[in-house]
Amino acid sequence: MTDDDNPGSGRPARSPEEWHNHARTLSLRWLGARSHTRAELREKLIRKGIPETVANSVLERLVNAKLIDDAEFAATWVRSRHTHNGRGRKALAMELRRKGVSDPDAAQALSSITDDDERSRAYALTAQKLERSGRTNWAVPAERQSATRKLVGMLARRGYAPSLAYSVVKQVVAESAGADIELPGEETSESDI
Repeated sequence: MTDDDNPGSGRPARSPEEWHNHARTLSLRWLGARSHTRAELREKLIRKGIPETVANSVLERLVNAKLIDDAEFAATWVRSRHTHNGRGRKALAMELRRKGVSDPDAAQALSSITDDDERSRAYALTAQKLERSGRTNWAVPAERQSATRKLVGMLARRGYAPSLAYSVVKQVVAESAGADIELPGEETSESDI
């Protein structure tokens, strides 16, 4: 809060028009840096001391001007985070929810990731991790179990379903070890990871 916003500062309070101009300027500055959801911008404006009615009015005008589009934001976010960060659908859904994207917009964006896309990305992540982690002696049960848990855990933290994570790890390990070896059972729970 600045001195001119503080009634006890001796300066006049902002007029409604000044509040609208200030809120619009802030919103456009933030949108110039990166896309935001309506909820993100609303939260930022409120934290800056913008009255709620002013924030809602300015945001409505920006939505009508197509400068804020939560559905487009969600689609772009999902594409980027899945491709570049290797996030699975579960993690992406939580991220979109935290950003204030509606369930229908989130579901539409998440539907762009097919099961094959998710499996392919999980496979690539697992293969990269296994390659970087060095040599594992797959013949030693303790090493095999430890490496498997780490790989399945890595995928689970990125939002991949446990059954998919286990299946992908089993495939990558079998290819890496040169044979189909026995891995710890699929009953490995998420609490074990």
